[in-house]
Amino acid sequence: MHVPRADLVPNTAAFETVPLVKATGFREYDARWLFGPEINLLGVQALGMGLGTYIHELGQKRIVVGHDFRSYSLSIKQALTLGLIAAGCEVLDIGLALSPTAYFAQFDLDAPCVAMVTASHNENGWTGVKMGAQRPLTFGPEEMGRLKEIVLNGDWVERPDGKLTQVDGVAERYIADAASRASISRPLKVVCVCGNGTAGAFAPEALRRMGVAVVIEMDCDLDWTFPKYNPNPEDSVMLHAMAQAVRDHGADLALGFDGDGDRCGVVDDEGEEIFADKIGLMLARDLSALHKDATFVVDVKSTGLFATDPILHANGATTVYWKTGHSYIKRKTAELGALAGFEKSGHFFFNPPIGRGYDCGIVSAAAILSMLDRNPTKKLSELKHALPVAYTSLTMSPHCADEVKYGVVDDVVAEYTALRDAGTRILGRKIIDLITVNGVRVALEDGSWVLVRASSNKPEIVVVVESTQSEDDMRALFREEVKPRLGKRAQVGAYNQEI
Repeated sequence: MHVPRADLVPNTAAFETVPLVKATGFREYDARWLFGPEINLLGVQALGMGLGTYIHELGQKRIVVGHDFRSYSLSIKQALTLGLIAAGCEVLDIGLALSPTAYFAQFDLDAPCVAMVTASHNENGWTGVKMGAQRPLTFGPEEMGRLKEIVLNGDWVERPDGKLTQVDGVAERYIADAASRASISRPLKVVCVCGNGTAGAFAPEALRRMGVAVVIEMDCDLDWTFPKYNPNPEDSVMLHAMAQAVRDHGADLALGFDGDGDRCGVVDDEGEEIFADKIGLMLARDLSALHKDATFVVDVKSTGLFATDPILHANGATTVYWKTGHSYIKRKTAELGALAGFEKSGHFFFNPPIGRGYDCGIVSAAAILSMLDRNPTKKLSELKHALPVAYTSLTMSPHCADEVKYGVVDDVVAEYTALRDAGTRILGRKIIDLITVNGVRVALEDGSWVLVRASSNKPEIVVVVESTQSEDDMRALFREEVKPRLGKRAQVGAYNQEI
């Protein structure tokens, strides 16, 4: 096979005979491209050969593959599989799957490696692969860097002993395993929202097996055109649809799952969206009462209440803030032996006895339902209202090209560092701390904060703000502080959503 190129265009002879792989698709912990303009099927095959070569370097060859429900995902998985077989891997194809189904299969089939073809919550046109070689972990920057080097240089090694096995029954065993994480005796009415994504084939049945009395399916029929909204429970359009469904059906809550089923979004009985970091705090309160002196890992986009919550303190809990990204939080949770890790995007990681350490939206749903079952006289909204007050924004993402986004963020980090050192106040408040493990989180003296970081998997910058004062102050932190500061830079474009 030819060494990949980055300058090919569709509808040409070269596009059908030479691998196209854009270097920007190798991100911090996932591989993700626009299918066609940035990678072609031969490029995916080259990726498979590179991945197979790399996992042999790690002393492995047995690998699970699966694909999400997109019009092109099966073809991409087949191209990836050709490359893996050519590199001498033993490929275990589990078929249509959620990302956590593939992670489960690593345990179920005793396979150390995984390659899940998924665009996750990205819009149609995107594709990618979530990879790992040490369950339950997925690749981080070091592994992605080595894989990128092998693929782009054509440094793969062909081996003659590759083979493919089609494995049946994994989906059923995954549903049974995820459902076993909860046994609900409280009569609950739950809206299950899947945005016509892959989770529709898994989540409703799992909720029923957990003992949910009434499961109201919403957009659970698989449809890869995503006719109503993108399956992303961090997106306001999906959240608003979930909220309306709760009000229409008088439900106890709505649970929304993203395109590859590793995240879960929540709307309470009042039809109010609860951001995932606040759900994480509620779960941490509940679990720390059962597991004294527990450690929790949260990402830098998450509420500052984890550090100040009196119930967590009373239960001896410790919270560690870490880099945003499912691979980072998963790895840190495993490294520290933490009970759980929470990411504001909705990736939750539960170590034994709750889970197996990987992110699974259905296991997260089981934890949330179990929390309600342990509080039989309280509605979800009451548990939410019992939290200390903090006003946290949506995750907002202005466009910024992959080639320049890290440089822009580095400049913003330097600017805030200079402001702190000079004693400059932000809307009248002193900067008391800067967390720079992932962009910059600027902590103010009243507990409010702003975050600016580069997206790990899209050409965007990520912005989150939180105020301890009011919703108006939260908006001011964005509109009067962060947005103008980023707006001075020509590389920063339009936002996907704003408060």
